[in-house]
Parts: sequence; structure tokens; C-alpha cells
Amino acid sequence: MPKPNSLRKTAATRDSEATKCQILDAAMIEFAVGGLAAARTESIAAKTGVTKAMIYYYFNSKEELYRAVMQRCFNEDLQLVKQLNLDQLTPPQALVTVISNMYQKMCKRPQMASILALESIQNSGKYYPQQTAEILFDQLIGLLERGIDSGDFRPLESRHTAINIVGSCAFYFIARENLQHMWPGQDLLCPEMIDRQSKEATKMILAGVLASDKSV
Repeated sequence: MPKPNSLRKTAATRDSEATKCQILDAAMIEFAVGGLAAARTESIAAKTGVTKAMIYYYFNSKEELYRAVMQRCFNEDLQLVKQLNLDQLTPPQALVTVISNMYQKMCKRPQMASILALESIQNSGKYYPQQTAEILFDQLIGLLERGIDSGDFRPLESRHTAINIVGSCAFYFIARENLQHMWPGQDLLCPEMIDRQSKEATKMILAGVLASDKSV
């Protein structure tokens, strides 16, 4: 039977992790609005009900908190990528899987698309996790080149094509507050809209990359 002290330490650890998660969730919303430059730790504290001092207890600075927000998403992305088993799929099937996965990730944390856009504008990519680029773009570039070699994809420049694919998926989330005027009263993040947008984006991307005699 666990000792009382051990149980208290376990409970304290759980409480600590829960508090950190609450801070990270609130920080993501704050950074998505104004980026690192305009985000205020006072606002983050107000959203979570913790003190500003508590935020700095877990994260030494606003910059460290900002990095932690992006790093958490990177860690989640890494786990998801490992589960895709893309090498076991044909290049067209793998591309469909990657696009679907991107939409699922962005739908789960739609604020990240805005944060990364603001990171480019405000900080020239200073805080952008290099691992994210390696995971996402290297994966896509490798997949596209495999499809070119197999004859499934037409000859194309894999780096530019990878950027275009990510951009076509991310724009829906970055600009959703503007795009909502095209569907008045519709929640653009509801499952039905995400599924429809994902399918339309997939068809458009496949039409652009598939060799003329190939299909999924």
C-alpha cells in the first residue's frame, strides 16, 4: 500500500501538470490574438485563475511560455506522425492521409495556425521550432519525391509543392474569422465543415499533383 507521503507527492504532481496545461491552453489563445509582442501575462493569468507569479513559477519568462506552447504542439505532432505508417501506403494514399491529419491537428488547436503566422511577421521565425519544419515539410517532401519516382505524381518541385499543400490547409484556419462571412451563422470549426473543407482541399491538391493516368 502506498505511503501517505507518496500519495501526496503524486497528487501534487497531477495538480502541477494540470495547472501547467491550463496555463498553456490560455497562453495559446492569447498568443493567437497578438503574438508574442502583444500578449500579456496578466490576461493569461485572468483566463486561468492563477496569479502572474504562478505563471513565472512554471515558466521563467513570457518567451519561455511562448516556446512551450509551440513545443507542446510539436511533441503531439511527432507522436501523430509516428502513427501514420506512411511507408506502408501508396504515395497518393499517403498524401490523402497527411492532408486529413493536418486538418485534424489544426482543428484540435486552430490557434496554432495564427500563432505561426504571427511568428513569421513579428519575429522572422526566431522562435519557430526547427523540428516542426523537419517533421512536417521533410515528411511531405519525401512523400512527394517518392510519388514522382513511382510515377504516381507528375514531375514537380517538391519543396514549393509542400509549401503550397500546407498553405492551402492552414489558410482556412488562419482566415476563418474573415471566411465566416461566406457562411453566415455557420461554425467553421464544426465537424461537418471541417470534413467538407478537408475533402475539397484533398481533391484540389490531388488534381494538381497526380500524373494524368493515375488516381487514388
